[in-house]
Amino acid sequence: MKASRIAAVGAVAGIAVLALSAPAFAHVSVQPEGEAAKGGYAVVNFKVPNERDDASTTKLEVTFPTDHPLASVMPQPIAGWDAKVTKSKLDKPLEMHGKKIDEAVTKVTWTADGKGIEPGFFQKFPVSVGTLPEDADELVFKALQTYSNKEVVRWIEVPEEGQEEPDFPAPVLALAEASGDGHSHGASDGKSEDAKSDENTENASAETTATAASGDSGGTDTTARVLGIVGIVVGAAGVAYGVLAGRRRADA
Repeated sequence: MKASRIAAVGAVAGIAVLALSAPAFAHVSVQPEGEAAKGGYAVVNFKVPNERDDASTTKLEVTFPTDHPLASVMPQPIAGWDAKVTKSKLDKPLEMHGKKIDEAVTKVTWTADGKGIEPGFFQKFPVSVGTLPEDADELVFKALQTYSNKEVVRWIEVPEEGQEEPDFPAPVLALAEASGDGHSHGASDGKSEDAKSDENTENASAETTATAASGDSGGTDTTARVLGIVGIVVGAAGVAYGVLAGRRRADA
């Protein structure tokens, strides 16, 4: 009985580890470099993992919010990818640095001119954005991920507070409160917002390059896969131990 219980526990542990690790980092997400403060500028990364074993991600389309349009959107150049910025006329012009802006970026499309994001890897797409709205706590970006086999995954479902995360959640950027002096991050060092934005973009480029050089590009998904394999091995070992113990008792 004891051996059977050990086997059962081992099998359950293996299944649980596999179930928890597999989807943990599967969806397209957006995170700022440092923080994204209301009323300021930020560099944000759209992180795109490849979920397929037999196809590469060759295209990413990110739709920018129209309820809180951003007048300044500058994607960072990425080797192996072509970036296209789409602008649209605004129903209500924005004021930016004392100037009226009557159009804003509504979509950025990255298209691979090489292999794209191969199975087992992910890619970050850095973008400098601003100015961020002062009357919102978050921004929702909807994304379409296209694979080399023509499959399109639509990350467009808006998460609802108090509800379970949808199967295909849209990337959501949380906005931090502005500092006490009424400025966004970095304003107190005497640098202009544009200078800070350029500096953040350079920092993002350095970090992306360092990550690629260190071989971490597939780290997150690889970790999840390794955990899943370990869970299966543990479960199988438990089952085998239970069977062997049962046979020994029968022979005795």
